[in-house]
Amino acid sequence: MLYLSQMMGRPVVDSAGEKIGTISDLAISTGEVFPRITSLAFQGPGRVPFMISWRKYVDKFDEDGITLAVEAPDIRFSYLQPEEVLLARDLLNRQIVDTQGMKVVRVNDLKLSVSGSQLRLLGAEVGARGILRGLHPIVEKAVVGTGKLIGHKLEEQIIAWNYMDLLDRDLSDVQLSVTHKRLDELHPADIADILEQLDPQQRANVFQHLDEAQATEAISEMEDEYQADFIEDLDPTRAAGLLGSMDPDDAADIVRDLSYEKAETLLRLLGAEDATEIRRLLGYKDGTAGGMMTTQYVAVESDTTVSETIEILRELPDDHPTVHYVYVLDEYEKLVGLLSLRTLVLTDGSRPVGDVMFDDVISVTPEETEEDVAADIFKYDVPAMPVVDEHGVMLGIVTTEDAWDAIEEDVAGDKTKASVLKGVGVGMAVLFLLVLYTLILLQIFTIAQVGGA
Repeated sequence: MLYLSQMMGRPVVDSAGEKIGTISDLAISTGEVFPRITSLAFQGPGRVPFMISWRKYVDKFDEDGITLAVEAPDIRFSYLQPEEVLLARDLLNRQIVDTQGMKVVRVNDLKLSVSGSQLRLLGAEVGARGILRGLHPIVEKAVVGTGKLIGHKLEEQIIAWNYMDLLDRDLSDVQLSVTHKRLDELHPADIADILEQLDPQQRANVFQHLDEAQATEAISEMEDEYQADFIEDLDPTRAAGLLGSMDPDDAADIVRDLSYEKAETLLRLLGAEDATEIRRLLGYKDGTAGGMMTTQYVAVESDTTVSETIEILRELPDDHPTVHYVYVLDEYEKLVGLLSLRTLVLTDGSRPVGDVMFDDVISVTPEETEEDVAADIFKYDVPAMPVVDEHGVMLGIVTTEDAWDAIEEDVAGDKTKASVLKGVGVGMAVLFLLVLYTLILLQIFTIAQVGGA
């Protein structure tokens, strides 16, 4: 197998062994299932571009370059034909868009197949290996090798050409269409990726095909900067319905980024209970435990029996978030303990939860920063951290998912998170060392090339 990135910049020599240029691109005719390379584009002396017929002039080829069947004076140059597409210019780094909803991805490299004297396009590499190979094959090998050492195999991600067709023949803006999956087969996170990368009109067209549950989950998975813009563009009634279907903390995060007029309009359209819950969360400062917590948790009083608690869990709606713990409150709604689901299942149903609860509970106040809350969650290895006020009254919980979201936002903002990294532990440290190792190898190779030149 060959890759376009391996061939770019390699020498082109004539039959006498004289170098006449370097490979700048390869052309295909798009009418075939796995199209043949039909033309070779190369740069000659003075970076002058030339194009020649692959079938007529190419004799041998590999990752080291191309040898022609004739001497330079016998070459007759040609031009790109209407049905031809250049791989590097028109396809590399372009988006692959599924017209029926598949995740939008980017073409990081193109995989080629040797078939006798012909070279064919097999498909697009859309994974990390294509990016690494584009930096340099040594970088790819270093990361793949390091991945094997730590038990993480970095696989190729190839979308075969026979699943693709050109959406737009205007070569100034080529997109590819992948139509072998349907929208309802996708994970909400994949749908969110699609919505983020489409223009507003296309986004609206895709959104029309989502049912209420898919739409709610997809918006919840979108990046913050897209969520508010998307809700702003929706009909107020539809937007209010979606906010009402979301977890209160997710809905509050979106409302916080809306214009004042839009936010008030939607809150008035929401049910009284949903609006009150969202307004309460909006009262906490962004970037704090109060601003990131959810108010959807299960709590019972200490004299509730185990059997009664299990019955409460059974009656939860299907869309209720995952329950990690049942929290135990006293008559003043102060947090006094918690129970795991395992304890509930293994305990006699007639016993009060106050007798079997774990009472040494770690909690945070709503004023604590996202960074400190996330660090505590990973330090103590808990799936959820309760948030209480100064009197110990329970207000909500911060989940591991919330903590990861906070970390991702801060990393995207290029902030230092030493305390969080300490809590995350060895896994993140290994990832950091892997990236550092790759960069060092790349630097060493660059220096070696400069020295050799």
